[in-house]
Amino acid sequence: MSRGLFVTGTDTGVGKTVVATALLRALAAAGYRAVGMKPVAAGVAAGEIAHPDVESLVAAASVEAPIDDVNPYRLSQPIAPEIAAAAEGTTIALESIERAYRRLSRLADAIVVEGAGGALVPLTRGADMLDIPARLGLPVLLVVGIRLGCLNHALLSALAIAARGLEFAGWVANRIDPSMLADEENVAALEARLPAPLCADIGWSPAGDPSLADPATTIRRLGFAARA
Repeated sequence: MSRGLFVTGTDTGVGKTVVATALLRALAAAGYRAVGMKPVAAGVAAGEIAHPDVESLVAAASVEAPIDDVNPYRLSQPIAPEIAAAAEGTTIALESIERAYRRLSRLADAIVVEGAGGALVPLTRGADMLDIPARLGLPVLLVVGIRLGCLNHALLSALAIAARGLEFAGWVANRIDPSMLADEENVAALEARLPAPLCADIGWSPAGDPSLADPATTIRRLGFAARA
């Protein structure tokens, strides 16, 4: 049976794809047939087959999968999914996302599902991003962009996860602002308050290519044992 994980973030641009791709590579190294999924991607340029985030997930996976299952909804405008879908006359359906996930589960034994934007980004008038892990029965990993405002954003995201009755598997500190004051104190404050373990702490990279310092430990903390 496949094991899945849903990666969400405190906002857009906080490093969800960095974390998701690093997890896929770590899972592959641990012996898993691992595949990524991004149910909704907004901002697919004209003439492009896939969003850059989706291309990163595909490149990091250890099994091939149909692009329509990896990314069921490809929207052209780089705006909120509900608004982008409405502009194209499309409605995002959780049922379609679930069917794609089930097909992926027949190809892989580990699936990393990456959300879009933050935890409560609307998909339709009656559904938001956290309805995806609720529908698929997945634990949630929260990527926290360590910058001014991260305490509030992370704690509100944790409340939203708890309100849905979802399993909060852990969180990742991603230090996206090299000029942030008291970054260590902010991470410590979140460690003391978030009801889930800190699974990884990603330092800022001047090359723009941050990565997990200890991928094997990170996936172990998330419940994935080595299989190789």
